[in-house]
This record gives sequence, C-alpha cells and structure tokens, in this order.
Amino acid sequence: MNIMIWAWLINSVSVYITAKVLSGVEIKNFWAAVWVAAGLSIVNVLLKPILVILTIPFTILTFGLFVFVINAILIKLVDEFIDGFKVKTFGWAIAFSFVLTIISSVLMRLFG
Repeated sequence: MNIMIWAWLINSVSVYITAKVLSGVEIKNFWAAVWVAAGLSIVNVLLKPILVILTIPFTILTFGLFVFVINAILIKLVDEFIDGFKVKTFGWAIAFSFVLTIISSVLMRLFG
C-alpha cells in the first residue's frame, strides 16, 4: 500500500511538472495534478488494455508509437472529467504523454 501511495505522489508531481513545462496544457494547482494522476491511473487500468488489444495492428505497423496516440486519447478523456486540467488539442495531449513518460521515468528512477 505504501508503494502505491508513493507512486501516486511521484505521478502527481510528474503531471504537475509536465503541465507547467508545456504551454498547451493548463493545470490549476497541485491538487488538480493529484486528481489527474488518479484519473490516469484508473483509465490506464480499465481502458488502456482494451484499446491496446484492439489496436495491435496499428501498434505493430508504427513500431509501438501508436501507444502514444492511445495515451493521448486517455489524457483527453481525463481532461473532460477533471476540473482544473485542460489540454488544448490532441497534439498537446500526445506531447503531454511523451513528456510525462520521460519525467515520471526520471523521478521513479531517482525516488522509486
């Protein structure tokens, strides 16, 4: 349980930093980042496996890069449900997905 809370905190910090780095993503405060991290966790557990299975041909064709499109779809979905979090366009959602992956990987390596 302690590891899950630690991972949620690191992901929240990653979301907050990523939103501050990208001009096409707006976040109200750190608490919004906490809720975005929770929302992303939920959709990644419930919806992402289904989408990945349904899009295997596209993922193979793009050498795995289509996963960033799936992530962007899920980010836009979370954007619709969390107040204080706004991603301007689908392109910014892809950029958010890419930068979030890098920042969370670095933070997990440092603190995980």
